[in-house]
Amino acid sequence: MLKIFQNYKKHWLGCIAVVALLIVQAWCDLALPNYTSDIVDVGIQQGGIQDAVMDTVRADTLDTLMLLMEPETAQTVDTVYYGAADAAGVRALTEQGAAQRVAVADALTRPAVGLYMIAQQSGVPLDEAAAQLRAYAAQTGREAVAASAQQASALLDEAAGSYANQYAAEFVKQEYAAQGIDLDRVQMKYLWGAGGKMILVAVCMTLSAVLVGLLASRISAASGRDLRTQVYNKVVAFSSAELDRFSTASLITRSTNDIQQVQMVSMMLLRMVAYAPIVGLGGVIKVMETKTGLSWIIGVAVGALLALVLVLYFTVMPKFKQMQKLVDRLNLVSRELLTGVMPIRAFSREAYEEQRFDGANRDLMSTQLFTNRVMAMMSPVMNLIMYGVITAIVWFGGKGIDAGTLQVGDMIAFISYTMQIVMSFLMLAMVFIMLPRAGVAADRINEVLCTEPAIHDPVVDKAAGRQKADWNGVVQFHDVSFRYPGADDNALEHISFTARPGETTAIIGATGCGKSTLLHLIPRFYDVTEGSVTVDGIDVRDMKQSELRALLGYVPQKGVLFSGDIESNLKFGGASITDEAMQTAAGVAQAAEFIEKKTEGYHSPIAQGGTNVSGGQKQRLSIARASAKDP
Repeated sequence: MLKIFQNYKKHWLGCIAVVALLIVQAWCDLALPNYTSDIVDVGIQQGGIQDAVMDTVRADTLDTLMLLMEPETAQTVDTVYYGAADAAGVRALTEQGAAQRVAVADALTRPAVGLYMIAQQSGVPLDEAAAQLRAYAAQTGREAVAASAQQASALLDEAAGSYANQYAAEFVKQEYAAQGIDLDRVQMKYLWGAGGKMILVAVCMTLSAVLVGLLASRISAASGRDLRTQVYNKVVAFSSAELDRFSTASLITRSTNDIQQVQMVSMMLLRMVAYAPIVGLGGVIKVMETKTGLSWIIGVAVGALLALVLVLYFTVMPKFKQMQKLVDRLNLVSRELLTGVMPIRAFSREAYEEQRFDGANRDLMSTQLFTNRVMAMMSPVMNLIMYGVITAIVWFGGKGIDAGTLQVGDMIAFISYTMQIVMSFLMLAMVFIMLPRAGVAADRINEVLCTEPAIHDPVVDKAAGRQKADWNGVVQFHDVSFRYPGADDNALEHISFTARPGETTAIIGATGCGKSTLLHLIPRFYDVTEGSVTVDGIDVRDMKQSELRALLGYVPQKGVLFSGDIESNLKFGGASITDEAMQTAAGVAQAAEFIEKKTEGYHSPIAQGGTNVSGGQKQRLSIARASAKDP
């Protein structure tokens, strides 16, 4: 199968672009739950207040907070707000402080939450609690406030870490309200900002997904086209031995159905195989970062999914191998029925052939039913695992929210990341289920591509440089024997004769004695087993097949015409055939009379296989076609 996907080397630039876009898509997909969590936790629950950092703060409030800090920390916080308060006694955050927001938030959160909880326990407003703390510090000195700072720290440690931001946000709200700031405006500003970013990320993800689908479709379609071209060119180069080995029905299936399977799976590989691991691994990392204590649920879900994928893989793969053979068999039976419909009717064997077709059809149906049932079972089992995981998260997450160890937004984000992990496994499961069938199809295609024709051109062409006029056309058989591949006995033994130009050489014998076989040795449809066939003394095996066949005019035992018109069939030997040569050849073959009687003459249409002309007319057109190339 790896040899089949070597076709992607031609499209390496597109594959790199697909991988890059998948990374962008995965990054956007993984970012969305964070925005959802922030909108719920910060935008709704905390009123748009992200942390304890205040854009503006009253000087008295900042002084009170610094009383609850270590001296070094208090000095750092003092430098990130403008030193002098305005007329209203308000200090604003500096650009340096905005750039160091995380560090400032770490410094302010503990004292802000501590002061807020002191006020809550004392049952007094925040400003009054701050004033009391400042008065106490003025009376007893800063050292005496250390006990209050330690108490605040203990109160903060008792609270859940996830709730520290909520307490800090409540503190900031009260500070903003005291300054006369519109809290609704603060909240809407945050929601618009976070929502706008979320929309941009979603648009970016959508565009990436559309481009990935476009590129993956183009690459897989181009690879399918290349495969069909390779298979066609290989089959055209096959000798009769290889065509007999594969059968026409099987080659048609390999050129159409099998390549379509490979093309479809290759598109899924480009779209999912790179995307699913990125999203799955990213989801696991994000889940670990949430610190919800529910990671064990992911482990259980992943284990169940892996077990399901393995069971499906080993159950369905043997059936997929069998299915392709059954498709071959059905095509073979169908082709025989359609091409032999007249003898079937003549011998009243319709019922028998219908039973034969029904048997092949039912065998394929039973195999397809088995695989479809297994595949159909996959979806509800996956859904059961997925919804079971959601139920477990909501159950245990609800207990965490009730205990104060988990926020609602964190639980929503955890559910989103869990669904991403489950969906990534679902995508991989779909690929791994389809991969075996594509693998079987790829092996069958590869079997054709790796089959070397038994008949090939010589290394040294002994007829090179000779013009058409240099040939006399003397055909000689020198003690020729021939045996079909895999046969036990020779079809021809020790045949020697000379066919000279200007003479008629007739090969006469009973049915099945090898007359057609003998003629097939001249154009090298088969090669002799022993002896040699020469043209003007040159062994046909020492000539290029194209040069040898350009010298010959061949009329098959069964006339074969191609869809088009009479002119295109008579000029099938090459573009150099003129209208005069075509008409002369038609006269030689005694076909001119019935051609000229047709309304459109030489432009009269010919159906596929020549089904719209009689058997005799078909044979005359075949003779005219051979004569028109002036062999």
